[in-house]
Amino acid sequence: MQNYPIFIDLQDQACLMVGGGPVALRKIRLMLSAGANITVIAPILCDDLLQEFGEYITHIKRAFEDGDIQGFRLITAATNSPSVNARVSKLAQQANIPVNVVDEPALCSFITPSIIDRSPVLIAISTGGGAPVLARSLRAKIEALIPANYGKLADAMKRYRGALKAAMPDERDRRLFWDKVVQGPIAELFLSGNSQQGDEQLANSINVGVDNRLGEVWLIGAGPGDPDLLTFRALRLMQQADVVLYDRLVSPAILELTRRDADRIYVGKRRAEHALPQGDINQRLVDLANEGKNVVRLKGGDPFIFGRGGEEIELLAESGVPFQIVPGITAASGCATYAGIPLTHRDHAQSCVFVTGHLKDGTVDLNWSMLANPNQTVVIYMGLLGLPHICQQLTKHGLPSSTPIALIEQGTTENQSVYTGVLCDMPTKIKEYSIKAPTLIIIGSVVSLHESLSWFNPNKEQKRH
Repeated sequence: MQNYPIFIDLQDQACLMVGGGPVALRKIRLMLSAGANITVIAPILCDDLLQEFGEYITHIKRAFEDGDIQGFRLITAATNSPSVNARVSKLAQQANIPVNVVDEPALCSFITPSIIDRSPVLIAISTGGGAPVLARSLRAKIEALIPANYGKLADAMKRYRGALKAAMPDERDRRLFWDKVVQGPIAELFLSGNSQQGDEQLANSINVGVDNRLGEVWLIGAGPGDPDLLTFRALRLMQQADVVLYDRLVSPAILELTRRDADRIYVGKRRAEHALPQGDINQRLVDLANEGKNVVRLKGGDPFIFGRGGEEIELLAESGVPFQIVPGITAASGCATYAGIPLTHRDHAQSCVFVTGHLKDGTVDLNWSMLANPNQTVVIYMGLLGLPHICQQLTKHGLPSSTPIALIEQGTTENQSVYTGVLCDMPTKIKEYSIKAPTLIIIGSVVSLHESLSWFNPNKEQKRH
């Protein structure tokens, strides 16, 4: 280990910054957040430093002098003069005052890491001062996994340490208790923003232990296919679940992000083929929660946009099972974006309508007059089989037969293909290809922008037809 990691208390401590430029600003911002009293020695301060922190620092308006290091807990040098920086370092180390010279590891007695701040939880990442860009990259990755409200959970655990110790004298019992809190529904209340309710449940559980009799159900939108489109909360809950119920629109790459030892149950549905009827899925969620398990119901797209999430939570609510809904990027947004088709555009469409091309009774009987509006974009989910009828009805109700239309196959994934045409020829055109679900249909003049904007898909080069 090259460096010994340590955290230093700067609350109300005198700290010196030599230099007043943009680099100094970044360091001052961090030290002030830790409660330091900062003196800056520099002939001038940059405008941003002056505007942001001018009233919170003491500015000595001149060049650094040897006697300036006395009386400080910590010193930082961030001037554009190598000789001044080296002099500050030498004097500080002779006086046994911790000193950091920005971007000069050899002149430092300490280095400042990249920080993930969830106070009082603090995570520091260091590369020994040799690769700060890599440290920032690692910080960004970890940031995605650490919810902002972890600090509130940590504060609550600190407040109740004494009460728990009095109720549970045995250290092992306390450790098991905290394990269950951190991995269970109490922690999730804090992380999801319900800190008051979480605090109440934590207080109530001190004397009786964590109630494991009832689990929780999390309805999670998995997005249209690309794992990078998952939300932070979705990923966190997926890695906590005991059981995962998933449908056929959930890609293998997303499923692999669930907890490795979780039970996985396929409940996918396609036309005339249901692995498990919807009513049975609803009841299975209730039964598993009643067994004390945390259950993820993983659904493609967004649970509340043609995902039948509303039906599932009705029974959960009636049964008294706690649940959360985690929105996902719906296929209309994700697939259209990856195909370079804006759903609205000032010159093409002032509104956007989402409809399903597969009704409950198997028909495609939509409000055609409403949909046949030339100044809007129509997005049709599950409309592949009914496409000829859809095109026919839209033209019959007044939409020009030359209206652009796109069919996006397996959108946002590495297998994405985009088929474009117009209403009058698309039904014939798609017969030339073997198209696999899921597919999304977009109708409107915004489709004409596909050729010029379809560079976006980050997974691979576009397949155009």
